[in-house]
Amino acid sequence: MLPAVLLQSFGEGGDEGDANYVSPFDATVVEKLKTIGMVNLGKLNCDEFAMGSANENSAFGAVKNPWDTQAVPGGSSGGSAAAVAARLAPAATATDTGGSIRQPASFCGVTGIKPTYGRVSRFGMIAYASSLAQGGVIAQTAQDCALLLGEIAGFDPRDSTSMDRPVDDYMAGLDNPLAGLRIGLPKEYFSEGLAAEVEQPIREALKVFEKLGATLVDISLKNTDLCIPAYYVIAPAEASSNLSRYDGVRYGYRAEHYTDIQDMYRKSRSQGFGDEVQRRILVGTYVLSHGYYDAYYIQAQRVRRLIANDYKDAFRQCDIIMGPVAPTVAWNLGAQVDDPVANYLGDIFTISTNLAGLPGMSIPCGFGQGGHAKRPVGLQLTGSWFSEAKLLNAAHRFQQVTDWHLKTPENR
Repeated sequence: MLPAVLLQSFGEGGDEGDANYVSPFDATVVEKLKTIGMVNLGKLNCDEFAMGSANENSAFGAVKNPWDTQAVPGGSSGGSAAAVAARLAPAATATDTGGSIRQPASFCGVTGIKPTYGRVSRFGMIAYASSLAQGGVIAQTAQDCALLLGEIAGFDPRDSTSMDRPVDDYMAGLDNPLAGLRIGLPKEYFSEGLAAEVEQPIREALKVFEKLGATLVDISLKNTDLCIPAYYVIAPAEASSNLSRYDGVRYGYRAEHYTDIQDMYRKSRSQGFGDEVQRRILVGTYVLSHGYYDAYYIQAQRVRRLIANDYKDAFRQCDIIMGPVAPTVAWNLGAQVDDPVANYLGDIFTISTNLAGLPGMSIPCGFGQGGHAKRPVGLQLTGSWFSEAKLLNAAHRFQQVTDWHLKTPENR
C-alpha cells in the first residue's frame, strides 16, 4: 500500500475564492483511495479544464518541469507529473483526454497509465470532452501504477460511461516473461517529424525488449495524419457543450458588474474562462452550428471510426504498439504560447489512443541531447481494449532491467 497520493484539480478562475474552494463531495476515485487508507495531500495545478499540452493555461500560473525549470512539464496533468518527478509524493491521480497523462509523464521522466475508456469512473471529474477523457494514475514505477489502478478501476453506477466488467488483477502478471510478445512499430511514428534526440532513446528501449524475448513487427496506422484534425473538431465540440452550463447563473464565476442578463452572460464567460478555453469553446460552437455540423463534426466522427479500425487491424499483427509519446522533448516555457497549432501537434502520437478508447502508458527511457540533456524521453505503450495488465507487465519487466525510472532531478 502506498502511503500517500496527490489529487489533480481543475482551475475555474484565479480569485482567492476559487483557490480555496473545497468540494462538498468526493469523486469516486477519491472515495476508493480513501477506503484503502491512502492520504490526500492536496490539489495540484493543471491546465484550465484540462485544455493544454504544457500546463501554461492555468489560472494559478505555469508549472515548471523539475528536471529543467526552463521547460514545460507537459499538460494538462503537469502538476501531477511534476509532483511525482520531484518526489513530493509517490503517486498522483490525473486525467487523459488526448495524452494528458502520458505526455507530462514523458516530459517529467515518470510512469503514467491511461486505462481503457470506461475502466475508471469519471464521477466527480470535470470532463473536457466526455467521449475522450479518462482518469488514470502517475507514479514512479509500473508496479505502483498497477497497484493503484487495481484499486480505482471498476464499475460505478453514478457514471453512465463506466464499464460493468470485472477488474483484472494487475499485480498478478507483472513478472510474466515477455517471450513471444509481438511489439508493433507504426511507420508513421518514426517519420521525419520525430526528433533524433527522441528517436534514439526509443530505439535503445526497443532493443531492451528484444533482449527480454519480444519480437518487433512493422505495422501501419495509416490514418495517423487525420488524428489531430479529427480530435480538434470532436474535443472542442464536446467542450462547448459541457461548459455551456458555466454561465454565471447556475455554475461558475459571475461578473461583478453588468447591465442586464445578456451582459452578465457575456462578461462572466469572458472573464471566467482563459484564452485557450475560450478559443476551444468558439471552435466547438462553430463546428456544431447549423450548416457546419455535418461537414465537420459528423465527418470527424467517421474519421474516428477509421482510426479505431486501424488499431483493430494492427492488433491482428501485434500484441502491443510502441513508439514515442511526443515528437520532441519538453519545450521551453512560453515557447508555444502564441502558436496554439504547434502546441496541438505535440499530441500527434497520443490522440489516436483516446479517439479509439484504448489504454496507453508512458515509461521513462532516456534523455535528450545537447542543451536538452536534462529533459526526459518517454516510451509509449498502447494496447488493445482492456489490456492494461499486458501493458503493465511489459513496462514492469523493462523497469526491472533499466534504471531510468529511478533517476531524480537535481531541481527537486
